[in-house]
Amino acid sequence: MKIRTRFAPSPTGYLHIGGLRTALFNYLLAQKNKGNFILRIEDTDKKRYVKGATKNLIKILNLVNINPQEGVLLKNNKIVEKGEYQPYIQSKNIKKYKEKALELIKNNKAYYCFCSSKRLAKIRKKQENNKQVPKYDEYCRNLNKKEISKKLKDNKIYVIRFKIPKNKIVEAKDLIYKNINVKTEDLDDFIILKSDQYPTYHLAVIIDDNRMKITHIIRGEEWLPSLPKHILLYQAFNYNLPIFSHIPLLLNSDKSKLSKRQGDVTVEDFIKKGYLPIALINYIALLGWNPGNDREFFTLDELIKEFSLEKVNKSGAIFDINKLNWFNAEYIRNIVKKRGEEYNNLIKLTTKFLPNNKYKIKDILKLFSSRINYLAELKELSSFLFKLPNYNSKMLIFKKSTKNKTIQGLELLLNKLENINNWQKEELNTILQKLTIDNNLTPGDIFWPLRVALSGLEKSPSPTELLEILEKKESLIRIKIALDKLK
Repeated sequence: MKIRTRFAPSPTGYLHIGGLRTALFNYLLAQKNKGNFILRIEDTDKKRYVKGATKNLIKILNLVNINPQEGVLLKNNKIVEKGEYQPYIQSKNIKKYKEKALELIKNNKAYYCFCSSKRLAKIRKKQENNKQVPKYDEYCRNLNKKEISKKLKDNKIYVIRFKIPKNKIVEAKDLIYKNINVKTEDLDDFIILKSDQYPTYHLAVIIDDNRMKITHIIRGEEWLPSLPKHILLYQAFNYNLPIFSHIPLLLNSDKSKLSKRQGDVTVEDFIKKGYLPIALINYIALLGWNPGNDREFFTLDELIKEFSLEKVNKSGAIFDINKLNWFNAEYIRNIVKKRGEEYNNLIKLTTKFLPNNKYKIKDILKLFSSRINYLAELKELSSFLFKLPNYNSKMLIFKKSTKNKTIQGLELLLNKLENINNWQKEELNTILQKLTIDNNLTPGDIFWPLRVALSGLEKSPSPTELLEILEKKESLIRIKIALDKLK
């Protein structure tokens, strides 16, 4: 059996971190087993549709190297469909869904429901008052053919509901949640075709997963309550059941469901801040999945090799922004340190955050790569390099030094540095050390005021790093400004 998985988002906005994890797990399983990973777009909810969301979603998946082999793709920045099971965009298949709903009616497994929203609301309120579980009261389930024909002839608004079998136990199997048994008396006759003649998720997903020969369905835990309904639909159509896996919810640190209220939750949010795609993928892979050891860093190829659904647990996974920051920081540091093929990509990515200072990108990364969590922080951290802040002269004086000694130290520095040609960090450090010792001064008289003079900040990189990146001319100008402030 060739494994076929799918990611089937709705184009209702940006890609949620939870959605990315679902896509990733589906992709990893298909790739590991030399199967197919399919992207399908489920756009039957017209009210929530967002223009441009599909194209944006594909671009994000491509950016993080989750590339579908089949389904909805981008070619020359245009949405195209590739594969033998077209259409992969549900709104193009509306006629087929209605045909399938009518097929169920013909086989006495579904029925027309003409109940108004007002009547349904009244029933629900009554059930709530009686502390009953709200569910449809099956009012239209047993309408006779004559009544139905008349209502259809009179163009009465209707939906089509699935007819839940009576007195049955639905046996569901899930790779993560194992065996699940549900009594049909606990289910209500759910809608499969809406009044606008569009299918509900329940109907469309069954039709398409069967039509596209999907073998494994990996989706969020929030769909677990729908599993018995879906199994009943599979049985009603005489379809073969796929293998189900419902992955745990992503949670905030307080165990609440991950939401925008507590911070960024979309992939775009993190990309815009300069989180590296591989760092995002690596961290997200570990949310709910455990490789079976203490290893944390994986390439995408290594994740494909190691991944298995058996190692996914059912407890909610905490999305820890501090942990993601640590992952991203480690990736940035290692890339800068190794200077391998990923380094050039990092340079290009960093340029997007510092477009006006392209010529300094390598120096900035060298100086700050060990001090940042994500690339967007570079703009603020490096701003003093291009414009000296207007700082208070008191900052120049170290707490164990004096104004006179500070002036003395800066004057000695100015005179010495004006005659230096080998402007390298190591050479400059040797000069500063010798200047301190030869003049019976302390580092607080030399290194401290020099660092403040060059940065205008209380906290910054070392003075020799600053001298090197600012270069000779700018460094001397800033030392003179410091002296002017003190005098």
